[in-house]
Amino acid sequence: MTVRHLDGDRFTIGVRDHLLTVDQPVNDGGADTAPTPTELFVAGLASCVAFYARRYLSRHQLPTDGLTVTAQYTLELRPARVTDIRVDIQLPDGVPAERRDALLAVASHCTVHNSLTHPPEVTVTLAGTAVATA
Repeated sequence: MTVRHLDGDRFTIGVRDHLLTVDQPVNDGGADTAPTPTELFVAGLASCVAFYARRYLSRHQLPTDGLTVTAQYTLELRPARVTDIRVDIQLPDGVPAERRDALLAVASHCTVHNSLTHPPEVTVTLAGTAVATA
């Protein structure tokens, strides 16, 4: 993945052959032309949950039309971070009650959720820059 500055607070994100854009809301100094990076972060979780839920439904020959996943989150400013995320799965009509607990277990162990509950080591560096020592 490569992120490139466009202008102001806008960046383009290259993912394989796809381009995404991020920006900031107007009241935060951006032009509000795209979601924020934090919104994409939460959207990544919600869409991963949705993917796992749909795969479960398909694997068990259950209806998928109408599957909807919504997410809400809370921000904290010091340090800036997402403190709480709530993901709600709206199941299609026709999903039997006896399948719901298993579906929830599968969906709540999606790759993004697992990465949040077992966080990866993250290293941020300055590329191509030698570190000066005093």
